[in-house]
Amino acid sequence: MNAIARAIDALNEAFGRLIAPLIAVITLIVLFDIVSRFVFGRPSDWAFDVTKMLFGAHFMLMAAYGLRHHVHVEVDVLKRLLSRRKQAVLELIGYAVFFVPFIWMLIKYGWLFFERAFSRGETTYGMVSIPVYPIKGVIVVAAVLLLLQAIAIVLRALMQLREETPA
Repeated sequence: MNAIARAIDALNEAFGRLIAPLIAVITLIVLFDIVSRFVFGRPSDWAFDVTKMLFGAHFMLMAAYGLRHHVHVEVDVLKRLLSRRKQAVLELIGYAVFFVPFIWMLIKYGWLFFERAFSRGETTYGMVSIPVYPIKGVIVVAAVLLLLQAIAIVLRALMQLREETPA
C-alpha cells in the first residue's frame, strides 16, 4: 500500500512541478496585453480569453498538488486533540462522506461538460474563436488527479490504523 501511495505522490508532485510555471506564461501574456493596450493603443484580441482559460487550467491542475502538500483548508482544531488512530478514522469517514460524492460528480459532470463542448465544436465568443473543449477537459483530468491523491491519503490512513491495531 505504501508503494502505491508513494507512486501517486510522485505523479502529483511531478505534474504539479510541470504545471506550476504556467503562471509565468499567464503573467507574460497579461503583460503583453498591457503593453499592447497602453503603448500601441490597441489590446490584443486573444489575450483575455487565453489568460482566463490558462488560469482556470492552472488552478484546477494544481489542486491535487495542493492536496498532496496539505495546503487546502482543513478544520483541524479538534482533530489535533485526537489520537493518531482516531485521526485516521476521521480522515477515512471524511473522505467517504464528503470527498467521494464530490469527486464522482466532478468526474461525471465534468466529462459531460467536456463531451458537449467537443461535439459542438464550442469556441470562445471573442474576435478570435478559441476552442474551449481542451480547457473543459482539464476538469476531468484534475478530478482524476485529485481522486488519485485521495486514494494515497486513504491508503496512509489505513496503514496508520493497521500499525496501531493491537495484536
